[in-house]
Amino acid sequence: MKITKHQSPLSLLTLVSFILSGCLNSHTNAFVAAISIREATVQDIQTAFMHNQLTSRQLVTFYLDEIEKLNPLLKGVIEVNPDALYFADKADQERQAKKLGWRNVLHGVPILLKDNIGTKDRLNTTAGSFALLGSVVPQDAGVVKKLRKAGAIVLGKASLSEWAKFRSLTAPNGWSARGGQGKNPYVLSADPCGSSSGSAISVAANMVAVSLGSETDGSIICPSGANAVVGIKPTVGLTSRAGVVPVSPRQDTIGPLCRTVSDAVHVLDAIVGFDYNDAEATRAASKYIPIGGYTQFLKANGLQGKRLGIVRNPFFQFTDNLVAQTFERHFETLRKEGAILVDNLEISNINTILNFTASGEATALLAEFKIALDSYLKMLVSSPVRSLADVIAFNQQFSELEMIKEFGQDIFLAAEATNGIGDVEKKAILNLEYLTKNGFEKLMVEHNLDALVTAEPGVASVLAIGGFPGISVPAAYDSKGVPIGICFGGLKGFEPKLIEIAYGFEQATKIRKPPTFLS
Repeated sequence: MKITKHQSPLSLLTLVSFILSGCLNSHTNAFVAAISIREATVQDIQTAFMHNQLTSRQLVTFYLDEIEKLNPLLKGVIEVNPDALYFADKADQERQAKKLGWRNVLHGVPILLKDNIGTKDRLNTTAGSFALLGSVVPQDAGVVKKLRKAGAIVLGKASLSEWAKFRSLTAPNGWSARGGQGKNPYVLSADPCGSSSGSAISVAANMVAVSLGSETDGSIICPSGANAVVGIKPTVGLTSRAGVVPVSPRQDTIGPLCRTVSDAVHVLDAIVGFDYNDAEATRAASKYIPIGGYTQFLKANGLQGKRLGIVRNPFFQFTDNLVAQTFERHFETLRKEGAILVDNLEISNINTILNFTASGEATALLAEFKIALDSYLKMLVSSPVRSLADVIAFNQQFSELEMIKEFGQDIFLAAEATNGIGDVEKKAILNLEYLTKNGFEKLMVEHNLDALVTAEPGVASVLAIGGFPGISVPAAYDSKGVPIGICFGGLKGFEPKLIEIAYGFEQATKIRKPPTFLS
């Protein structure tokens, strides 16, 4: 039997039906199940559920087996939920009894959460650090509450760049003391990017269907592109940050990483909205949530009439000819699908914006991090550490652990040296606002753009400092096989437009392919 990489729901049903009816031998069963379920979307999974051809227990068992097999190499998962099968059985019982919520698209679907997203269960929430191992959060993070309400099963915690890549300048992307070094499943020696590395790795390698990550500056967009998955960085405040180990309330946002735009949008629909524990930000952003949710914008013709800005310098400067040629073809595809490309644009002061120090972003983030982290640690029910100073002391005390000693904690030390939001920090934040208003915002408004189109993660800082949304979609593979994403960025609340554009591009190109595990 020939299995294609784009299985339809009917194919999934047929294959799983064969498996459950015993028509295939055990060796063939394992092969067929792996091929079919491995690339299934949440809609495929729900169709199989609805036809009694698949159970949540079988799905969770499949993913747990894949994690056991692949994670020793990839290090995408830091911890699995010891109660995952219990919740799978509960979901199956609810579906059979047709209890309230059983038709939700995420009902009974496993999800991995980045290890900085708090869960009030038997899982740890450590940001990849031994310093937080054994700490107890007071309640589920706001987004986790919404996922549980939607019926999703928390499968475990995904690995990450430790402390969301805000500990050390020398630590590589995807590394944490608890999780080890995450690997890119396409080219194992390639950068998996971060800090939501494990969320991207695990979805790409089919150790789970959907995942959640967080972004302060590039932490969803970059690993999504590097691992050929779809990542949505929402407008800041569209999703709650309550219960998430923070970096900066001004820039932090929580979003999905999935294999398809539609899966990512289903997860986004489940997690947006007001949260009393992040009231100011979520109340302000709630005005952007469309009546009827975001799935209505999954339109195959979503590119029709969209005005897309192209900033070639510095976002399309490729040394790999294969990548350069691929993106030129993408430009033609965008035009063919009805988009209007406004080419050769420039963002004012772009070099300053992309300079972490010159823009003032570093100055602002260091002070914001200390304040936010100290507040987070103090509200924990129990914890080995209660302040950034405690974390620094912990790392120094246990520096005999080789990896802790090797990468140091220079960012931590710089943050600890700050003393609140003073004149220097206020000036830095004002400069970020100026750069945003006279850079990205001005470009979008003057050219009446629906989105800015960029390649690779370089645009992350442009979106980060203004709290703007972006969607990364698989777009290319370089001559070595390393994935590269295309990012569609917009103004606050532009998620509906960005979803139409991203989905239209995905359906017109279908670039993503399963990982190759090249050395």
